[in-house]
Amino acid sequence: TGKIIVKVDKDLKDILPGYLQSRHEDLMALSSAVEKTDYESIRVLGHSMKGSGGGYGFNKITGIGKQIEMAARNQDLTAIRAGIDELSQYLSCITIIYE
Repeated sequence: TGKIIVKVDKDLKDILPGYLQSRHEDLMALSSAVEKTDYESIRVLGHSMKGSGGGYGFNKITGIGKQIEMAARNQDLTAIRAGIDELSQYLSCITIIYE
């Protein structure tokens, strides 16, 4: 519930807002996929986050993506919802510092 400081390479300053906007859009897509119990879409979204987070300095997003991907493979809606909640909370608490 407090601020989470994330230090990011200053070279990413121009593209980072778009990346974070895409993660907010992922939240909406994940929620929609959960409503439809579309595990394949959930798995793909989790896999994408797993692959991209660390490259932008967001190792936490990588971990959450991995969690969501595995939960989708196991068709575990409870774990998927927990991952979605964790991502939402994380995105609402991060403060970016460019170095």
